[in-house]
Amino acid sequence: MNSEIVLIAMGSNATSPFGGPQATVLAAVDALRDQFGEVQVSNLYQTPAFPVGSGPDFVNAACALRSALSAEEILRRLHGIEAEFDRKRDKRWSARTLDLDLIACGNALLPNRAVFQSWFDLPLSLQMNKAPDELIVPHPRMQDRAFVLVPLADIAPNWVHPFLQKTTTDLLISLGPAASAEITPLN
Repeated sequence: MNSEIVLIAMGSNATSPFGGPQATVLAAVDALRDQFGEVQVSNLYQTPAFPVGSGPDFVNAACALRSALSAEEILRRLHGIEAEFDRKRDKRWSARTLDLDLIACGNALLPNRAVFQSWFDLPLSLQMNKAPDELIVPHPRMQDRAFVLVPLADIAPNWVHPFLQKTTTDLLISLGPAASAEITPLN
């Protein structure tokens, strides 16, 4: 089977069984390696919680790996890792021990272009109250979030978004410097 590049955004802003947010993210990298083998990891960054006021600052990073697994199986494994770190899904955009977001699987648009576009076009007011009941890949908000793009640019600067046809670097530049002004490298 052919393997595809898989991009994962990760973050923590609450204590897990593995320690504080930074220790949690580093332990999660080890868990990803146990599940998927070789994993390329970005720098760690301290970032404000999103949306503003939704909790303490995050420690964020991104990982790239190669896998022939389906996106659904990768997501299932990511949710399994989150469960090991006591992740609770009580409230959308709240503090969490570990957040592993499947950002992209190669150049796939899942579940299809039309469904992806409907989530891509969803206004922020609806995003805050509505969650998809199926996997949407690439993550439909990744291009809006410096806390995702800054770490991704460390490890996959030339990955091309299959819908927008822009590289990670281009997406980050499009946000402008103010978007990443409060993102601080930790290592």
